[in-house]
Amino acid sequence: MANLTVWVDADSCPVGVRAMIIRFAHRLQIPAVFAANRPVPLEPPSPFIRMQISDATPDAADNYIVEHCGEDDVVVTRDIPLASRLVEKGITVLNDRGVVYTDENIRERLSLRNFNLELYENGLKGDQTGSFGKKELNLFANSFDRELQKKLKRTANKV
Repeated sequence: MANLTVWVDADSCPVGVRAMIIRFAHRLQIPAVFAANRPVPLEPPSPFIRMQISDATPDAADNYIVEHCGEDDVVVTRDIPLASRLVEKGITVLNDRGVVYTDENIRERLSLRNFNLELYENGLKGDQTGSFGKKELNLFANSFDRELQKKLKRTANKV
């Protein structure tokens, strides 16, 4: 059994991505913790899956993930500020489209996010994320599998 845990910022995670994470966790027998400030449907059921419901204060679920994840873990989130906090801790982070956040790309993503937020707050539309379909789900699946395999090899070598 690996020390690896998958942490999911479940508030905005697409249903297909949640289901894929559950299938991976069940197949590989690794725990996956879905954190949100409300219950989120998790299908199919698996003994490796846990729902962590935080209080409704801003960033409570994000803070829970940051406080509880470790270097052997993988986090899935589309929340750029959360991803930035995790990358600073040396955590492997990817979004629901399979983009792995790194020291090199997270600053650019954070700047773009802040710029778009500023546009939105001034009544303008910033870049919108496109639709989510099979292509995006496949990109996520490939990237998620690749990152899990890297982590599993590393944790196996630690034993």
